[in-house]
Amino acid sequence: MEAESRTLSHRRRKEARPAELIAAALDLFVERGFAATRLDDVAAAAGVSKGTLYLYFDSKEALFRAAIEQNILPVIEQAEDVVAQHAGSAVDLLGGLVRGWWASVGATKAGDVLKLIVTEARNFPDVAAYYNESVVERAKRLVIQVLEFGIRAGEFRPVDTVMAFHAIFSPAMMLIIWRHSLGACCGEGLDPDRYLAFSLELMLDGLKK
Repeated sequence: MEAESRTLSHRRRKEARPAELIAAALDLFVERGFAATRLDDVAAAAGVSKGTLYLYFDSKEALFRAAIEQNILPVIEQAEDVVAQHAGSAVDLLGGLVRGWWASVGATKAGDVLKLIVTEARNFPDVAAYYNESVVERAKRLVIQVLEFGIRAGEFRPVDTVMAFHAIFSPAMMLIIWRHSLGACCGEGLDPDRYLAFSLELMLDGLKK
């Protein structure tokens, strides 16, 4: 029984390591920057050897992609399911998507990924391109689908749906940037819940037919 217990414990530990490595990498990327973080630093922060890290990830770029896949893509997949099954109003659906994105990504550590994109995109274009394709473009297609549904249903006036997508999610992006800039050193000058509710009210009023 003891041998079996040790085997199960080892297996659970091995399965947990990728998630631990991703979490350690994301913390260091945000704290030090993508360029300044070494794989040695990630291994040390996760409490494993560099050789163990290489069993799962062969580069910082691979760790970054894994951070997106672990922290953000499941949220988009869930949103896609919600849209596919929704039978109510487009107004409620769009508002729910924005609030859900903030609660699941913007207000959590997953929002740190966007901070990295803002600060590192110019120096690491391949990393930025991956984020744009796997997150931004996928989210854009989903929101455009909701907007077109609302236009067909007569709830929304005809608009440029691509421009509308950027306008709808820009306030939430701004909140993340605030959290990592002025919000981190100058007090709570911007209440996220009030700000998001206010921007949603303006946006939905502007869309309604």
